[in-house]
Amino acid sequence: MQKHKTYFNWSSGKDSALALYYLQKNQDYSVEQLVTTVNSHYNRVSMHGLRTDLLLAQTKALNIKASLIELPEMPSMEIYEDVMLKTVSQLKADGFTHSAFGDIFLEDLRTYRENNLAKHNIKTVFPIWKKDTKTLLTEFLNLGFKTIIVCANSKYFDADFVGTIIDENFIANLPEGVDPCGENGEFHTFCFDGPIFENPIPFTIGEKVYREYDIPKTDNNTVCSADKYGVWYCDLVPNLTT
Repeated sequence: MQKHKTYFNWSSGKDSALALYYLQKNQDYSVEQLVTTVNSHYNRVSMHGLRTDLLLAQTKALNIKASLIELPEMPSMEIYEDVMLKTVSQLKADGFTHSAFGDIFLEDLRTYRENNLAKHNIKTVFPIWKKDTKTLLTEFLNLGFKTIIVCANSKYFDADFVGTIIDENFIANLPEGVDPCGENGEFHTFCFDGPIFENPIPFTIGEKVYREYDIPKTDNNTVCSADKYGVWYCDLVPNLTT
């Protein structure tokens, strides 16, 4: 039976890593490309703030081709959708039939992805969809994966939180209301080792930076443009010579 040629929408974090692990165990799919959006202004992974050099070291250790989608610092929805349209069209032309994601919840986001990709006759795959997040994180650690916090919402965490490696104590001591996998955007991670990697990704911890962003307006949101939310980032510096 021929496997479905699949590209994975790769975030560089733990959920993507575990979802990829599941897909690689599934005989129906062949994951042949990892697609990641990057901030072209800072040369970093969008939302996560991870240096592109570390992303590429990661995909090299996974032995899967990387494809970077470059976006401006604050792209409009129109710009984002135009860039994604060109990307998906090229992937379709290259023979990809399926698109995989590491999403767990967020129904609206899944529906958006499915509807847009259906226009190109590309089917979606969600290997860890609706699984219990505490169970997922425990399995992730038991499988031997290692991941570090690279950014976190300041509503829940301070500077000491970013730059820590997730372990069993992390799960036990999460603040009330925070999803164990950060599925509501509470935090993001960089996965640097595990059973799907040919080698761990070497890095050192750099400076920690606090940034504020405008809360985006939506049809159901009447907040002022001056309202902001804060994010703590921990820079990871490539140590790629060792």
